[in-house]
Amino acid sequence: MTVIPFQAECGQEIMSSKEPKYKNSKILVLDDVAANVELIEMMLNEEGYLNVISTTDPAQAIAIYKEFKPDLLILDIRMPGMDGFDVMSNLSDGCVDEYLPILVLTAQQDSQTKLQALRSGAKDFLTKPFDQVEALNRIENMLEVRSLYNRKQRQADDLASQVDEKTRELQEAYTEIRETQLEVINRLGRAGEYRDCETGMHVVRMSEMCRQLSLDADLGEEFAELILQASPMHDVGKIGIPDSILLKPGPLDDEEWKIMRTHTIIGAEILRGHSSSLLKTASEIALTHHEKWDGSGYPNGLSSNAIPLAGRVCAICDVFDALTSKRPYKEPWSIVDTLAFIGEQAGRHFDPKLAKIFCDSIHKMVNIKENYAD
Repeated sequence: MTVIPFQAECGQEIMSSKEPKYKNSKILVLDDVAANVELIEMMLNEEGYLNVISTTDPAQAIAIYKEFKPDLLILDIRMPGMDGFDVMSNLSDGCVDEYLPILVLTAQQDSQTKLQALRSGAKDFLTKPFDQVEALNRIENMLEVRSLYNRKQRQADDLASQVDEKTRELQEAYTEIRETQLEVINRLGRAGEYRDCETGMHVVRMSEMCRQLSLDADLGEEFAELILQASPMHDVGKIGIPDSILLKPGPLDDEEWKIMRTHTIIGAEILRGHSSSLLKTASEIALTHHEKWDGSGYPNGLSSNAIPLAGRVCAICDVFDALTSKRPYKEPWSIVDTLAFIGEQAGRHFDPKLAKIFCDSIHKMVNIKENYAD
């Protein structure tokens, strides 16, 4: 506890300026001696600083700092109870990543005290008794550094805001492109269905069922979303089938069936050659959704796990919706009859594990049919 006597040489101008550069800066004075606080406040007020507050209670330092957010702390070191080192330690813990210039007042002139103060966060020293002109110049220098720091922070914040804005714009652009791609994909899938008198809602229902079956089979959210977007293109290859075959009212002969079955290859070729996982999966589905678990399907006679998982999922959902939907050439099957058929074909046409999961989830599939009715 030391009372500060101000010093000034004979003839020396005490006040450096009545209009300091940083007169609006916030200054907090902390000294346990009220007389010292009053003297420092008077010096700063006479110099023209407008935002000066003080306290003689170091225990209030953190609370005052958080509310006042000073640009400079003038801090006494030797105080009873909580000294200046404790205050700096508490400020460091409570004000992470913030730069606060601390001007230490001390009557101690030993290097150990100064070194400890620097390590604790002090940026400069005033040794008691101090010269007012020197003190004011040190204060202004520290406020200049603080001002530069604040300016850099504002620039960094502005840059961060600009980056955030550009990121948001890019995300919106990506979302728009993605939504456009998905819309094109859905429309392309519907084009294939319309060619043989299917309704566009078939691809919607079938893709929603594929997603639901994938989730119920614990194939993961990512796979479920991928198959939701890729499966609408399963019959896009019908675009390449002649109307005389695709729209034939009666049964197809062997040669016509050979041509009809090429829609899987045509669809795969339409979708092949792009690096995106969506189009790769769509191409895979187009090629393999008519393969059968026992190897009797087409176009390649794949069997069991050699059939890609996406193709196996789509095979069940495609057949279920086709059988339970009304078409110009047939009445819809009942849910009971369709489930019986899927059960019979488990291990023959369909992956037996997926077929069981599908049947166990039938209430969800029926809800999808009702929500996306023709």
